[in-house]
Amino acid sequence: MSENSQARRGRPANEALGQTIIDAAYELFVELGFQATTMDKVAQRAKISKLSIYRHFENKEALFSAAIAVHCQQFAPQALFEGVDGSAEDQLMAVGSTLLRTLLSPDVRSVEAMITADKTNQKTLSQRQYEAGPAYVIAQIEALLRQLHAKAVLNVPDPRQSARLFTALFKGSDLLIIARFDEARAEDDSEIESYCRSAVAMFIAAHATRAAADQTVPD
Repeated sequence: MSENSQARRGRPANEALGQTIIDAAYELFVELGFQATTMDKVAQRAKISKLSIYRHFENKEALFSAAIAVHCQQFAPQALFEGVDGSAEDQLMAVGSTLLRTLLSPDVRSVEAMITADKTNQKTLSQRQYEAGPAYVIAQIEALLRQLHAKAVLNVPDPRQSARLFTALFKGSDLLIIARFDEARAEDDSEIESYCRSAVAMFIAAHATRAAADQTVPD
């Protein structure tokens, strides 16, 4: 489909074109790194003109931010929070296991490696990645914890800080290091299940309500 025919179809086509640009850019950022990725290469990968890219994104930095944000939001909040129900343990297990699996995904690890390797732009890229990814996820987990606190399911007086701690339990998993030399083990369902269940149990124990805590005390 030509760009002109896409434009005639209105906003949906514009959104589709924007997604095409983002997908092409994300692939190139992962493959080549930020420095080596150019707008010309993105245009070539997306099979569109460079002018079309600039109609959607001011510069390469803005395109990088959009690419990271879109791929982060593919799992948060939709896959993390939509349809998540059941007990506090069930909800936190759903969030935690999805978060850990996402952190273990090759694309996410490749982006982090790319940012680490780019000494020139590392500070700026790290900030953009944080704002689009971790900060966004923490905000969504904070909202969930506020709900659990309001229902007196958990005692979470500082949802923001607790959301950061919950995220750190998964970001700090040794499976992320193991994945560097043994992907099969790191991505094993039983390994992930075991780690997530232990992490969630620890988190819930630290945020138990008085009533729940009393129930665990033997007579």
